[in-house]
Amino acid sequence: MGKVITGANQKGGVGKTTTAINLSTSIALDRRYVLVIDSDPQGNLTSGFGIDRDSLNRTLYDVYIERCKLEESVIKSSIEYLSIVPSSINLLAIELELANTDGREQFLNKALGNIRDDYDFIFIDCPPSLGLLTLNALVAADSVLIPVQCEYYSLEGLSLLYKTYKRVKGSFNPKLELEGIILTMYDARTSLSQQVAREVRKYFKEKVYQTLIPRNVTLSEAPSHGKPAILYNIKSKGSQSYLSLAMEVLHENGIR
Repeated sequence: MGKVITGANQKGGVGKTTTAINLSTSIALDRRYVLVIDSDPQGNLTSGFGIDRDSLNRTLYDVYIERCKLEESVIKSSIEYLSIVPSSINLLAIELELANTDGREQFLNKALGNIRDDYDFIFIDCPPSLGLLTLNALVAADSVLIPVQCEYYSLEGLSLLYKTYKRVKGSFNPKLELEGIILTMYDARTSLSQQVAREVRKYFKEKVYQTLIPRNVTLSEAPSHGKPAILYNIKSKGSQSYLSLAMEVLHENGIR
């Protein structure tokens, strides 16, 4: 059965979607079957893989309103071993549409059903909020992956998200574990980046990956070309850092 990993952080701009795109691509390049679910109404992950959102007939929204099954919304990417469930701006309405529905936090978990068996890893990219879409992603997950930008305010955001993780684990999903914490936008030239990295490692210890994701032009440019950075410029420091991170994730899961 594939492992479901939800990438979450209620703070925007921390590299959450960049991580989902490039980590999933790196693992797929290792010939592991990967599914990526775009659960953010902004659809940045969808466009980051070069998918035209206006041409889509079925998205995650259609799964939530039970217009189709999750497997019917899956799109094969141009990357072998990697598939995507695209997002739609209509997801913005889900909070209201499911407001009076019993078990509304279980929709995505139930939708995954037997499709879990078709993949080695399933990554879910969440919106930068702690609403119903993120709750569904956490309830459906085996573990949560937290990208943390190396700046002061990210420490406050990490504390809040960790409390949310503990609440979800206690109330909805007792099997939910902390997959790991990724330090992003790291700049070795600044004392602030170094300080944040030290503080996060001090409290979360071995749950913080050794790989540091640097500030990098390739990581910023690649989405505008509809490509993961790994395919846009594999020699860049950003691409190489995600390849390294993928090896850590595989190793931690007993695969390498």
